[in-house]
Amino acid sequence: MSETALPEIADQQTWQAQLDELRVREKAATRELDAIAAQRRRLPMVEMPDYVLEGTEGPVRLADIFGDKNQLIVYNHMWFEGEEWQCPGCTFFTSQFRRLDDMLDVYDARFVVVTQGPIDEALAYKARVGNSMDWYSTAHSPFGEDVGAPRGGGFAVNVFLRDGDKVYRTWHTSGRGTEQLGHLPGLVDVLPFGRQEEWQDVPDGWPQYPTYSRGMASQEYAKYGTEA
Repeated sequence: MSETALPEIADQQTWQAQLDELRVREKAATRELDAIAAQRRRLPMVEMPDYVLEGTEGPVRLADIFGDKNQLIVYNHMWFEGEEWQCPGCTFFTSQFRRLDDMLDVYDARFVVVTQGPIDEALAYKARVGNSMDWYSTAHSPFGEDVGAPRGGGFAVNVFLRDGDKVYRTWHTSGRGTEQLGHLPGLVDVLPFGRQEEWQDVPDGWPQYPTYSRGMASQEYAKYGTEA
């Protein structure tokens, strides 16, 4: 640690004054996020076709994936044909969550994973990495392409609302928009050294590494997932 640059040492009064200054910006950012969420709640929605995906029990209509809920969050997981270990970023994102069904139940919502991989391979990968969520396949449906998660790579988060037998798409994000929905990036960002990735603005001498190099490989997530 002594060979790494460290934050300067200050007295309590100086530290508190600078923290209070930062807090003004943090609160402004919180209010802006609240305003963004308010705008999101006012978005229109788009009616979806009657897609049929595949689940553990065979073909299933998108409307039935909701179960007894009326709101649905779908994580579109990257899939590469023939690969034993799939996208580490997607594996990481879904590995953050362990009790979403319990937490979302009171909000009349479910969270599921949908992938372009064949259902047998998708379920095998789910077991391999110790994932407890419900997985579905859109390998024989245009659903993935239609919601911004095309074959050969794309990942995304999509949100849907059901009204009777009709399903509507209400929101979508991809790229770094997904990290706002997980908890680990936010926790790491409050650490003194942050994510330690080379793209970040840091003081001179702070440890920095190539982007994404600090995350674990899918095999490592699998190890911890199956031990849980």
